[in-house]
Amino acid sequence: MSAQMAHLLGTSFVPSATALRRGPGLHAVTGRNGSSCATRIQAKIREIFMPALSSTMTEGKIVSWMKSEGDKLSKGESVVVVESDKADMDVETFYDGYLAAIMVDEGGVAPVGSAIALLAESEAEIAEAKSKASANSSSSTSPPPPPPSPSPVAEPEKIAVNVAPVAPPVAVTVASTHPASEGGKRVVASPYAKKLAKELKVELGRIVGSGPMGRIVAKDVEAAASTAAADLAPIGSSAPAVAPAGIELGTVVPFTTMQAAVSRNMLESLAVPSFRVGYTITTNALDALYKKIKSKGVTMTALLAKATALALVKHPVVNSSCRDGKSFTYNSSINIAVAVAIDGGLITPVLQDADKVDIYSLSRKWKELVDKARAKQLQPHEYNTGTFTLSNLGMFGVDRFDAILPPGTGAIMAVGASQPTVVASKDGRIGMKNQMQVNVTADHRVIYGADLASFLQTLAKIIEDPKDLTF
Repeated sequence: MSAQMAHLLGTSFVPSATALRRGPGLHAVTGRNGSSCATRIQAKIREIFMPALSSTMTEGKIVSWMKSEGDKLSKGESVVVVESDKADMDVETFYDGYLAAIMVDEGGVAPVGSAIALLAESEAEIAEAKSKASANSSSSTSPPPPPPSPSPVAEPEKIAVNVAPVAPPVAVTVASTHPASEGGKRVVASPYAKKLAKELKVELGRIVGSGPMGRIVAKDVEAAASTAAADLAPIGSSAPAVAPAGIELGTVVPFTTMQAAVSRNMLESLAVPSFRVGYTITTNALDALYKKIKSKGVTMTALLAKATALALVKHPVVNSSCRDGKSFTYNSSINIAVAVAIDGGLITPVLQDADKVDIYSLSRKWKELVDKARAKQLQPHEYNTGTFTLSNLGMFGVDRFDAILPPGTGAIMAVGASQPTVVASKDGRIGMKNQMQVNVTADHRVIYGADLASFLQTLAKIIEDPKDLTF
């Protein structure tokens, strides 16, 4: 378990089992005569540090502190909400104590493994912890001083922290009203929604969220701002054209954590020699099937994912991946990642074992994943385990486009809209059929043109005769 925690946190420090079994603040040492004696551990001030919430995370942003300086903490209690490159996660402490000093304020960014707060074992150490935090802050802006003389007080030890999806807040009594709350009550909102609320001067405490578990998302803030503007506008007046809500023209906006991660991934993709193959697929039978089972909760995304997965079963090389440039892996599972646009970025929830799951369960799972993605509550295994990616812009009327290959995967398929098209039959007759264009981008180190052509032929057969999709 220690190895797993060290991997999760991206640090080599994990409390030893021996240390955890000792009494609080005590450590056994052996004297020169071989006898054991109890010596009090000098370090009672520990660092709460920025954990690694995903394999691609290099830094995290503080969304909100759930506790204030001076608050007493219990082991396993959530302390702070951190925004990674993919999701918002609660950070929990493994120790009892007091939140002595907050070193990174809300909205601040810190590298993985760096201290974001100090935890004191008792109230008596709070003042000392604050002085340490001030000293660390001063040293970060000035040249390093010469090495200090040995001191009996040990350096603060790193606290291993646990992470969990952001959950609805539980009403608790705290020492003071937190700056990220409204009247002492924590408001659950996405980071982008909070940013919009500040820009549009909308009070979050007056908004009812439409996201999962009442979470406030950007569209809720925009709707509230529009309602307020309509109330203030004089009757019969026509408002001048303005920029979309939340956008101030002419300003330079830094990347969010997610946008920065997307940028890094796109630059990494440029190092992969990729190529593209397009194909036209007739969708009349698929459209008829969708119309028949749509009332049972089946989505078109799930149908496309299922069809793709069944085609990949027969073409495992298209489901393979190359990471080191020297070898490639035939992935044992077919996990279909599907691109989803969310506030301030893009994420790819994964439908795992899509070839084995029935279409009804797959559709329910997809709806669940989309809700969690838009609330930034996806677990790492729900977005970083894809072996093949789908990107669908057909719902916007886009007839064809190319997609950029995500790093670490072998192929991505761009799906356009299904549109009525005049076609000629084999006997020379002219007729109308619904057709869609798909373009696959693939890693040419592993997948070749003939591989994609064969895969697309199989996919077309499944879509044009979709009886296997409902079994």
